[in-house]
Amino acid sequence: MIINPILKTQIQNFINANLKTDLHSLLLKKSPFPEVSMQEIVQQIKGRNVAAKKFPFLLKEGIIFPPNLNLEQSSSEATSKYKSQLFSGEKFLDLTSGFGIDAYFLSENFNEITLVEKNTELLKIVEHNWKILDKKATFKNENLENFLDKNYQNFDLIYLDPARRNLDKKKVFLLEDLSPNILEIQDELLNISSKILIKLSPLIDLSYLISVLKNLENIYIIAFKNEVKEIAVLLNSKKTLGKVKCICANLESDEPDFEFIFDEEKTLNSEFSDLLNYVYIPNNSVLKSGAFNSISQKFNLKKLHPNSHFYTSNDLTKNFPGRVLKVEKIDSKQIKKGDFYNIISKNYPLKPDEIKNKYKIKDGGENYLIFTQTMKSKIILRSTKN
Repeated sequence: MIINPILKTQIQNFINANLKTDLHSLLLKKSPFPEVSMQEIVQQIKGRNVAAKKFPFLLKEGIIFPPNLNLEQSSSEATSKYKSQLFSGEKFLDLTSGFGIDAYFLSENFNEITLVEKNTELLKIVEHNWKILDKKATFKNENLENFLDKNYQNFDLIYLDPARRNLDKKKVFLLEDLSPNILEIQDELLNISSKILIKLSPLIDLSYLISVLKNLENIYIIAFKNEVKEIAVLLNSKKTLGKVKCICANLESDEPDFEFIFDEEKTLNSEFSDLLNYVYIPNNSVLKSGAFNSISQKFNLKKLHPNSHFYTSNDLTKNFPGRVLKVEKIDSKQIKKGDFYNIISKNYPLKPDEIKNKYKIKDGGENYLIFTQTMKSKIILRSTKN
């Protein structure tokens, strides 16, 4: 028995045949099927295309995709898998289930799974998809406040991904402006679970988080292919006072995670040096963390300038969380018109596009040009083979 007509074979065949069709032109046409509108068909095509890049595990027969906003707000398969490796236990609770991507992976190492979602249609889709995926859970169609009022259970992990838009659909970042208001419910959550994991905007200020969250144990900065996708914070009811650990991860790279103690960063100092043989460029998860002195200390690197966040050494240091280039200092006259370079400009008057125009060079190739400055002067660096 087919519950949703969108799952009928002929409609699914039409969807599969039009995955690369221009969606605007499709929307101008009448649906060839009386049971479903062209808008519903296009939504499934959008969902398939998003899933191919963002959560390919859902590219299975019988999966239904929700409206675009729910797809955009969902975590990717890669970031969800990363978080899932960090936790295990008996009971898992997701209080803001959404499309259920995080819940699907985070709950892998738990025996009892509860998903709470106030959007009735969205929860029906998730429940249907989890049956297709042979994944069991208890589904609660209510807002989290009602659920918490009636709840009598304790959980080993509670997960939240608060809505980051206000009633005017504008983006918000402060915890008190999110839905739910994290600051209002953190005590209640810590009473029913030893661990609370909260997904937040990649733009949020880390010092602010430390100042307002109780029992904060870890901050995870999660990048994917060097783009910071999310910040996740872990509250631990068993932790009262103490140091907050920051973990920086760059997924889909061969770079190791970088960990440091947030408060210790302020007590450390970087040494400065003129250019040596190698230049080290931290990945964006490390740059977001502000661990500029910690990374210098851990890898025994010298910094080129206080505001550049480039590091240098004579001998090659391995397992650095970022790009490592063997470089030489060059004069601008050595830059040939028409050459291809990957251009990096930091703490330098010209932006990459301005540099390309000035020197008549193009993006790409295997070599890098770095425009920056040391404590002594502005410099241009060119990468060489290791």
